[in-house]
Amino acid sequence: MRYLSRNRIPFLLALLSCVTIISCESNFREVQKMSVSEFTPSSDADSINLKYTDSGRITANLVSPKMLDYATVKFPFTEFPKGMHLTLYDKNGKETYIEGNYATSDKSTNIIDLQGKVKISNQNGEQLETEQLYYDQKNEWFFTEKKFKFTSPKGVSYGEGIDFSKDFKKVNSQKISGQVQSE
Repeated sequence: MRYLSRNRIPFLLALLSCVTIISCESNFREVQKMSVSEFTPSSDADSINLKYTDSGRITANLVSPKMLDYATVKFPFTEFPKGMHLTLYDKNGKETYIEGNYATSDKSTNIIDLQGKVKISNQNGEQLETEQLYYDQKNEWFFTEKKFKFTSPKGVSYGEGIDFSKDFKKVNSQKISGQVQSE
C-alpha cells in the first residue's frame, strides 16, 4: 500500500504543476488584455452648438446632439455619432446647409466625412443628396465618388462622383444623367 501512495506523490506533484502552469498562462493572458489601452474619447459633449468665427464674422455654425473628441490618439479626430448639421456662411452672408446622420472630422487634414442621408443645400434652391460626402474645410470644397441626386431650379440630375465649391458655382460631375434646362 505504501508503494502505491509513493508512486502517486510524483504523479500528484506533476498534475499540480500542470494545473498551476495552465492557470498562470490564463492569468497572464488576462493581464495582457488589461494592459492594452482602450480606444476611448478624451472628451465628449451633448447638444453642442459651436460657432466658428474669422475676424469677428461667423463663418460656420455646427449643431450636433453628440460629439466625441479623440484628441489624444495617434491620428486625432472628432466624431459625431448621432449626426450633425453645419451651416456655412460666405462673405456676403449667404448660407449653405449640410447635414448627415454620422460624421467625423480629421484634425490633421481638416476633412469632414459625412455619411448616411447626406444633404447639402443653399438659399438658391440647389440641393445635393448622397450617402457619403467629404468636405475639405481649408479649400471649401465638397467631393464624393458615391451616387448622388442634384436638384436645382433648372431640373434634377443623377450621377456617380461629383466635386464642387461650397456655393455650387464650380461643379465637376461624372456619369451624369437627368433633365436640366439650358440657359
